[in-house]
Amino acid sequence: MTPTEREPMTTPLDVLRADRVLTVVRAPEIPDAATLVKTLADSGIRTVELTFTTPGVLEHLRVAATVEGAVVGVGTVTTGEQARAAMDHGARFLVTPGVRADVAEVAARQDIPVIMGAFTPTEVMAVRDLGAVAVKIFPAKALGPGYLKDLHGPFPDAELIPSGGVHAGNAAEFLAHGAVAVTAGTDVVAPADVAAGRWSEIAARAATFLRSVN
Repeated sequence: MTPTEREPMTTPLDVLRADRVLTVVRAPEIPDAATLVKTLADSGIRTVELTFTTPGVLEHLRVAATVEGAVVGVGTVTTGEQARAAMDHGARFLVTPGVRADVAEVAARQDIPVIMGAFTPTEVMAVRDLGAVAVKIFPAKALGPGYLKDLHGPFPDAELIPSGGVHAGNAAEFLAHGAVAVTAGTDVVAPADVAAGRWSEIAARAATFLRSVN
């Protein structure tokens, strides 16, 4: 079934569960956010995370959020103020690098899902208590895919998303060890390709990554 033939999902997490990949764009420059997001969505990666590490990310978000068939959110959200700004500009979801109670509180008021960063079991419990819909395990490369299986011992129903060091060569292993989805960073959206607008290259990398998980 092609991306356009898939049945519509009701929430960002539904889409993420279906595609099993979240693309994180960390680039110093995005010349055309709408085309970037459309390229990824058409390639089969519909969930796209822009980040506050990119200059002018809110304006990029405003444009990208209008792309049909894509679910666009913002990551590296560390304050409630950033959360409010992101939601005002169309973010469908938020991602934090760690435990951020103020972000969770602001997002809850507008029923915007938050994927919150954690690494230790204590942090996993903390972000789940704050209402995170999923837990971003970062840096995933530190302990590898087996760590997700270990975390599912005490947290069997936790929605875990490994981030950091995930690539086409190990993504399937993370999924096999219990990840609900994996993040695709520079393996798909290399900063140089984004800055140069090499959309065909990004589409090819996205296709390669998706083949590795499917």
